[in-house]
Amino acid sequence: MSPSILLCFLIGYFAVLIIIAFATSRKSSDNSTFFLANKNSKWYLVAFGMIGTALSGVTFISVPGEVGAPAGNQFQYFQFVLGNAVGFIIIATVLLPLYYRMNLTSIYSYIEQRLGYYSYKTSAFIFLVSRTLGSATRLYLVVIVLQRFIFDNYGVPFWATVLISLGLIWSYTFKGGLKTIIITDTLQTFFLVLSVFLTLYFVTDSLNLSIGQAFETIKNSSYSKIFFFEDFLSSKFYFSKQFIGGVFVTIAMTGLDQDLMQKNLSMKTIGEAQKNMFTFTGIFVVLNIFFLSVGALLYIFATKNGIAIPLDHVTGNPRTDLLFPEIALNHLTTIPAIVFMLGLTAATFATTDSALTALTTSFCVDFLGMNKKENAEKPDAVKKRHTVHIAFSILMFLVILMINALNSSSVVSLIFLIASYTYGPLLGLYSFGLFVKSRGLHDKLVPIVCIVAPVICYLVASNAEKLLGGYVFSVELILINGFITFMGLLLISKKTDQQTRF
Repeated sequence: MSPSILLCFLIGYFAVLIIIAFATSRKSSDNSTFFLANKNSKWYLVAFGMIGTALSGVTFISVPGEVGAPAGNQFQYFQFVLGNAVGFIIIATVLLPLYYRMNLTSIYSYIEQRLGYYSYKTSAFIFLVSRTLGSATRLYLVVIVLQRFIFDNYGVPFWATVLISLGLIWSYTFKGGLKTIIITDTLQTFFLVLSVFLTLYFVTDSLNLSIGQAFETIKNSSYSKIFFFEDFLSSKFYFSKQFIGGVFVTIAMTGLDQDLMQKNLSMKTIGEAQKNMFTFTGIFVVLNIFFLSVGALLYIFATKNGIAIPLDHVTGNPRTDLLFPEIALNHLTTIPAIVFMLGLTAATFATTDSALTALTTSFCVDFLGMNKKENAEKPDAVKKRHTVHIAFSILMFLVILMINALNSSSVVSLIFLIASYTYGPLLGLYSFGLFVKSRGLHDKLVPIVCIVAPVICYLVASNAEKLLGGYVFSVELILINGFITFMGLLLISKKTDQQTRF
């Protein structure tokens, strides 16, 4: 696939997004529009657009890549997805009603009203760290692909590719914010879903199979095992670990995350927000089945055509998340290559643009108080928001360079490892606020608990095989982190005269 064709495609793609941004923000680009889209979003657009935000380029590349990984992953990821679905239902029925009842712009305002000032600032800061690291890791993956298959051919250094990517995202989000994001994410999700189905068709056609034969081939292959009930102690793939981890990772990374909740809060009523979440959950589960199916077909195609898993340029180790781009861009025709790049670009930038908007919103609301009337009406309020938006773009640029220096070969594992340690304290804080009604906290001690808990969690996970008879933690580690935080909060709690109404 010619790098010049791919580059022209990218330029055209972003031109469309910038036109949409101009059209959605020309009438209003104030902070109310940026933060909550004037609370006038359509639930069906948000539900569909959230697919692109939730899946990201990691799902698009790494999930299919891990199907045939040497560790024997196969379809084990679907156990995690089933846990995700339960987590989404809990968010819709427990957290969303709470957020709407309190009429929140930032979901961390709940912590301030329930637990206190320092708890509030701690939870908002945890989100800023978590989302910056998570989104930078996701964008890092797509930048690697852009670098390897496009910009290396023009002698463009890696740092410049990162800067160009972030500059393009900033250019279409800085004015309209969430109002623009809801429209662009809908378009990008459409491209993502279209590319999944078209990729299935093209790979199936290359294998000279019908769609029915393709699924039968997948079923009979060595890649299709979903449920793992062997070796509870030592296997990371064991069903309960993946399922329980999926539930709590979803609650933390979605329900306690300003990014995805900000979109839900932009709707007029709780009924529309819940309708959005239930619809989104159904699409999310089904679409992940197709992602895993693409992965199996890619490995079947690679075996048939003698294609090896691409090696990392630095370490020389196989990188399974580069198999999909290797096949799509070097072993199929021009149209499948463009379809792949369309899906990858849509998936990754739908996640990153949304994250930059949420990070800006959280900082402006939680640390600058821009949701308060006296601050919102200041003449420099929009200018301050623009400055914050630029600052987070620069921060993400620096974090991506750091991740590249560390050179992790498994981006999926890295993202969920980051989530386990950073979102765990949020899980503990919200659990305490929701379930311990008759106690408050010595608020100034909360930041200490939220620092100590991940450290203890790390020590437990590092020594689990010795301490717990060979037990190996997987994504359920976030539950342990949340529990340690919860117990720490209980230790610094105090009786209150009034029972909380939240």
